[in-house]
Amino acid sequence: MGFFPDEVVLLILARLPVKSLFRIKTVCKHWYRLASDKYFVQLYNEIAVKNPMLLVEISESIESQSSLICVDNLRGVSEFSLDFLHNRVKVRASCNGLLCCSSIADKGVYYVCNPVTRELKLLPKRSERPLTRFYPDGEATLVGLACDLSAHKFNVVLAGYHRTFGHRPDGTFICLIYDSDTNKWRKFVSFQDDQFSHMNRNQVVFVNGALHWLTGSSSRILALDLDCDVWRKILLPDEVCYGSGNRIYLLESDGCLSVIQISDVWMKTWVLKDYYGEEWHAADRVSLRCIKGLVQSIFPISQTGECVFFATHKQVLVYHWKSKLWKEMYSVKNSSTLPLWFSAHAFRSTIFSCN
Repeated sequence: MGFFPDEVVLLILARLPVKSLFRIKTVCKHWYRLASDKYFVQLYNEIAVKNPMLLVEISESIESQSSLICVDNLRGVSEFSLDFLHNRVKVRASCNGLLCCSSIADKGVYYVCNPVTRELKLLPKRSERPLTRFYPDGEATLVGLACDLSAHKFNVVLAGYHRTFGHRPDGTFICLIYDSDTNKWRKFVSFQDDQFSHMNRNQVVFVNGALHWLTGSSSRILALDLDCDVWRKILLPDEVCYGSGNRIYLLESDGCLSVIQISDVWMKTWVLKDYYGEEWHAADRVSLRCIKGLVQSIFPISQTGECVFFATHKQVLVYHWKSKLWKEMYSVKNSSTLPLWFSAHAFRSTIFSCN
């Protein structure tokens, strides 16, 4: 390595998987300190966020600890475990290398962890009284994770409709926000009338300092501004048509909100280039004839300007925009209890300490 300038060496190392980066710490003192060097961490994360991946939680049975399959367009498939949490958990949200997990056995217990570096943060118990339960079954309707790499902080959002025992929700929407800077929860209450499907809740997108969810009617986006604790609505592109066989999904594309519409024949993509002006731009239109048998079961999970990842019942597929080619990246060998899209999240492999 002595033949290369230090800057070139750093650029090479910044493209290694995090696991490999920790293995080379024994080479020399300089490399040992890399993972804690602010300049290198920033460089590494700037490169990492341009390489979105797909993360799937796979559980062989209800009792077993689930494993995580990470599908990377550059490096293929890798596997890691959440056994370092010492608790059976469900992944609820993913953002910039961190995961938000809820305990299956202990309702209301949440962790934030980096599954690659195996660091974890047990979030403090919330001070909510039993009467202000979320609907239904005490679980939050929306769970969001916002990891701000430049500010070195993260937020966890739990939001849901309040109902008193024996009554329907009255539209009172309770929102709890955990702030890693203060290690505390804050709360605010508003009125909402939106519903959310399982897929809507799973595909939460953090851009422009706000978390975004597609509503169940797929008519608009509900956004939470984390700087001022305000909910706002963003309209979808005029051309987006929901119903009559069309399915709508909310994703991120290179730091922008993106909407994908899938019909029996076409996949259409829009990108919100002007966030505050709410100007959507049609990005692409792809024929689905060559995967006709899979169209009903494909769910877009993660994308970049180069490709988009899909989860089906048993497979992970990737579509490359330029070459217009489809490729199978992963397939379940055994009989998984749930379809892969049911527990799939967009993911990035970053160096970020959640402690």
